[in-house]
Amino acid sequence: MLSHLSVKNFAVVKEINIAFEAGMTAVTGETGAGKSIAIDALSLCLGERADASAVRKGADKAEIIAYFSLLDAPLARNWLDENEMVLDDDPNTCFIRRLISKEGRSKAFINGVPVALQQLKQLGQFLLAIHGQNTHLQLLKDDVQRKLLDDYAEHAGLLKHIEQSYKLWQTLAKELVTLEQAAQQRADREQLLSYQVTELDDFALAEGEFAELEAEHKRLSNGQTLLEEAQKSFYHLYEADEFNALSAIQTSIDKLSGLEEHDPALTPIVAMLNEAAIQVEESAHELRSYCDQLEIDPLRLQQVEKRYAQAMEFARKHQVMPEELCQHHQQLAAELAGLSADTERLTALSEELEQAHGDYLTASEKLSKSRSLAAVKLAEQVQTQIRTLNMPHAEFTIEVSYNQQARPTSMGMDTVSMKVSTNPGQPQDRLDKVVSGGELSRIGLALQVISRDTSLTPTMIFDEVDTGISGPTASIVGQLLRRLGKENQVMCVTHLPQVAAQAHNQLFVTKTTESNETQTHILALTEQARIDELARLLAGDKITPNALANAKELLDNATAN
Repeated sequence: MLSHLSVKNFAVVKEINIAFEAGMTAVTGETGAGKSIAIDALSLCLGERADASAVRKGADKAEIIAYFSLLDAPLARNWLDENEMVLDDDPNTCFIRRLISKEGRSKAFINGVPVALQQLKQLGQFLLAIHGQNTHLQLLKDDVQRKLLDDYAEHAGLLKHIEQSYKLWQTLAKELVTLEQAAQQRADREQLLSYQVTELDDFALAEGEFAELEAEHKRLSNGQTLLEEAQKSFYHLYEADEFNALSAIQTSIDKLSGLEEHDPALTPIVAMLNEAAIQVEESAHELRSYCDQLEIDPLRLQQVEKRYAQAMEFARKHQVMPEELCQHHQQLAAELAGLSADTERLTALSEELEQAHGDYLTASEKLSKSRSLAAVKLAEQVQTQIRTLNMPHAEFTIEVSYNQQARPTSMGMDTVSMKVSTNPGQPQDRLDKVVSGGELSRIGLALQVISRDTSLTPTMIFDEVDTGISGPTASIVGQLLRRLGKENQVMCVTHLPQVAAQAHNQLFVTKTTESNETQTHILALTEQARIDELARLLAGDKITPNALANAKELLDNATAN
């Protein structure tokens, strides 16, 4: 629950510190005093956006700090655990701090950790809920009525299932549309690729084959020249009778070897000549072997020239380098296989889509049946409750219409409509066509009281939701809020003494002006101060003994109940 609120330099507030108690707390004060200041401040702690106008005139920044006890907020504690923001020294306490600069910049912190507004909203839904004057107006919307029914029936599991079914169905439908739209283009591409891949399959150029063809083509086309020059080189190195390289080196070795004893410096030279002789002799042998193995084959040259030319032609045709033709062939084959897989996928996808649609319809029908059962129970309880709120002849129903022809949504295919008749003989109709503002407030309060058992929020704030209510009805509304306060922490901004008297605690908001400076203050009232304030609400500015007596009686009756 909310335990403490500290506000500095916010709107017309210079500084206030408010301690909150369990049960129902009424917030009263004169019109314009700023009774909703605390609610506006708490809204910022729940992730509402702020601007520079929130900062008190003359101040550099506004600061709001809200402290919460987590003993009755297990979902909030779990969220803090998951996000690693639990206070080590006090794990059952959470504080939210919000800063707004005069330039309009904002910072938010949870237990001292900087966070984004989205994180504030995620945590805030588990800490408190604010029901303003516009909240009951939201009740006129179909989606809000549907959500109230789903919350009452605890449909979280069914809703999650139908959302997953819907998303799968929509994903498959989009994929099918994409494949169908590209079907003709894919067929044309598949036909072209099939021809190209078949052609390249028949040619069957292997990896690295083009480089081998190029080398062999050069060798065969220059075979005669290679043979003649190799034979000449062999002759000059080894075979020439008059002079050859090997004999010349050998002659030098013989002459210089005899001179080594006269000059040792010749020894390394003789060694090098010996190595040269060995190299020349080995080279001559290799040349002889090369000449013996070199073939001049015109038929093979013709074959190589033909395949080489074909490779060059295919490379030109596909606009790739000849060396890349084999890899290009593999890429085309892979693309063709992928297109074939798309065609197969198109067939399988139609079956999957039909199955997904069937699953979605099954889930939506199951949800619709559960909603219909819950609608009867909720309507009966609401009708019973609003008849105690000075609507004795009210007839309240909730219609759940399942329309398989309607546009599917992730929330199912139901239209949920709350209908009411407030007077005998009057036909039931939609809330927006029948009820007044006061009647709508009563219906909204009844729904809130009934759904308290399924509420995930320990603290509930009502901002003048009793507008349009007076007399005996106001007393009953007060009793409802007091009863709600036994299960939840309830705060109610009100101008009705019958409602304020039912509160377990009461805060008074006052506004003072000194030296052209306006300030708002919030005070916790003692029992006597409560009687005085209730008397003011009853009689206005002139408090009479009768008003005080009536106020005391109101307070005593509420305490007795």
